[in-house]
This record gives sequence, structure tokens and C-alpha cells, in this order.
Amino acid sequence: MKGRIHSIQTLGTLDGPGVRFVVFTQGCNLRCGCCHNPDTWDGAAGKEADAVELAEKATRYRTYFGKEGGVTASGGEPLLQAAFVADFFKACRERGMNTCLDTSGSLLSEEVKVLLSHTDRVLLDIKYPTDAQYRAFVGCSIERPLAFLAYLNEKGIPTTLRQVTVPGLNDTAESMAFLATLRGQFACVDGVELLPFKKICQTKYDNMGLRFPFADRDTPDAACMARLREML
Repeated sequence: MKGRIHSIQTLGTLDGPGVRFVVFTQGCNLRCGCCHNPDTWDGAAGKEADAVELAEKATRYRTYFGKEGGVTASGGEPLLQAAFVADFFKACRERGMNTCLDTSGSLLSEEVKVLLSHTDRVLLDIKYPTDAQYRAFVGCSIERPLAFLAYLNEKGIPTTLRQVTVPGLNDTAESMAFLATLRGQFACVDGVELLPFKKICQTKYDNMGLRFPFADRDTPDAACMARLREML
């Protein structure tokens, strides 16, 4: 199976447990206001890659993975190329590598379910606590990631919830309570991560002639992040 990828990070430390070989897939169905990778939106861009060849390349870095590391598919949105990522994950598992999926959880098809059968862990973005915010700043209903989470729970797939903290939008007690509720409601959730919003992607938007929707938002300071984590 062949797919389209944007780039590869060979020794990533922010996309799942341990050290990981991270594949950023090309194409995204959402338009999140805080997106750092607008250059991954176009599904026809990027470069073609073969799933098995990609797994073989990942094995060259296996000695760096340790007990917790492995491979991660991120994006863009890897669920848009579920069959390709499923073949990649299957080949990785056959070679003794742990698999991790970083996703918005906005799609749940039969192909996605096959992909999840080859997935050891999911990093699931829960961006906001309300449907209104999801529709305004993401481009889909909040019911989509919640349905995705319910399926992960049904299948017992270990899940880390992640949220990019955007001042004025989800740096609230309401948002922390929502994440805490999900953590308590779904047994598959074994961790919650808060990531501070940053504007280092502004140059990408400028170079592409695009308006960065959150250019007027500040990066939350350390005190804010500490306060929110304490709430959790």
C-alpha cells in the first residue's frame, strides 16, 4: 500500500511514549484555528511512500526506542489514509515495534477500525469542551471525537487525551472538568496532556499567503499551565 506523507522525524520525543519514529501524513479534513501544520492540509501534496519500505526504514532506529518508544503516525490527519497507515502499522508490529496514532478522532469508518486493530496507543486531541467551539474553531461536531473515544474504550486501546491550551478559549475550569470527566468515564484513558499554544507556525502561514486565525492569541505562561494541570 502506498500513501502520501509530508515528512518524517526520526527521533521524536513529543509524539507518544519514549523516542519515536514519527511519520507526518499528508492531508487533513479539518481547519483548526491553532493548527501548526497548514502545509499538511493538501492531500495531493507531499511525497509518495510505500508502507512496508517505511517500516523497514523505521527499524534502523529501533535501538533508540528503548522499552517505551516506537513509531507514531501523525499529520495532517492519518485517518484520511487509514488503509495505508494500517499497512504501515502492521508491518511495524511484525518487526517488533510499538505503534501510536496521533489523531483528531473525527472519522470512524471500517478502514479506520482496521487501522485501530493494529494500533497500540492513541493520542486523541480533545480540543474544546463545547460543540459550539468545535464547530467554530475545528470544523466538525464534538460528537465525532467522542464517538471515536467510545470505540477506543470498547476495544480497550490505551489512550492519552491531549489538549492545546489556547488562552481565552479552553484555559478554563470548564475545560479541565470536561477532560477530567472523560478520564473518569472511559477506562481506556490513562493520561491527559496539556500542551501550550504557540505561534512558531506564523511563518508557514505567511509563506503560504494564509491568515493565521489565532495570530492574536497569546502563548499561555508557565503559571497558567501549572494552574490548569493542578485542576486536572
